Amino acid sequence: MSTALPEWFYPGPPGGWTADMLDHLPPGAPRHVELIDGSLIMMSPQTAFHLYTIRLLENALKPPAHLAVVREMTVTLGLRQRPEPDILVVEKSAIGPKTTSFRPEDVHLVAEVVSEESKERDRSTKPIKYSDAGIKHFWRVEQEDGLPVVYTFELEPTVKAYVPTGIHRKQLRASVGFDVDIDLGLEWPPA
Repeated sequence: MSTALPEWFYPGPPGGWTADMLDHLPPGAPRHVELIDGSLIMMSPQTAFHLYTIRLLENALKPPAHLAVVREMTVTLGLRQRPEPDILVVEKSAIGPKTTSFRPEDVHLVAEVVSEESKERDRSTKPIKYSDAGIKHFWRVEQEDGLPVVYTFELEPTVKAYVPTGIHRKQLRASVGFDVDIDLGLEWPPA
């Protein structure tokens, strides 16, 4: 059984979708929509692993006072680029009551928890877009035997590309401008 796309979705506006249009989608549009290369990407239902891994990272990250941890908000990287990372660490000064998206210069870290439908975007497309925009730290979280494995990367600014800084199982110890020490254990079923 397939569901027809709403009339506003296809073929889309003349010239394609732009980042600012995400704030003006009609009522009834999905809550989580991201824009990649001018195309709207609807998020598929998340798994329990995805949900609990995001919650784990959100609660365990303890940035300094000038930074804040936020989840599932977009970053406007360009006219036709507005991805929605699972976790962001951003400048507190960039957060206001009407904030819907962040500028790359206000983002310190993005983390993507890979799901079946987002593998290509999370492993290839998004890291390139984040590094091109100058976001200093990127984490990709994969599932291995029901537990998170965190691949950490830091921007090499001369070539604007991420270089790997570690692969973390069971414990994530890293420095992203502040020290991180996170127990990556997840219990099934969750406590």
